[in-house]
Amino acid sequence: MKLPGPDHPITITPETRRVRVLVAGIAVADTRRALRLAEGRYEPVFYVPRDDIRQEHFAASARTSHCPYKGDARYFDLAVDGTNRPDAVWSYEAPYPAVAAIREHVAFYPDRVDAILVTD
Repeated sequence: MKLPGPDHPITITPETRRVRVLVAGIAVADTRRALRLAEGRYEPVFYVPRDDIRQEHFAASARTSHCPYKGDARYFDLAVDGTNRPDAVWSYEAPYPAVAAIREHVAFYPDRVDAILVTD
């Protein structure tokens, strides 16, 4: 486990705007309670509470990965009206203490969904 610091900062802030994730014209996530995670030089990522996703469109995939700063990730495929997006979503089920706020949240690859809309 590595701790975030000056060489690899990670900040998590509440996103006050509405975040919607669309696949095939359907909102698979819709929330005003997202978290915005900014990590090092990466683009910020929105983490959406599991309570605010349409779980019927999510199926666990076999893919996993490890981040030395956040922990072990598991992935999900999205299926909406015949549109399938493999490994489009990830979640840290037991994130490291420095990023514990993202527990019970999921994040989306922007290039594997149709849109991530952030509006007032």
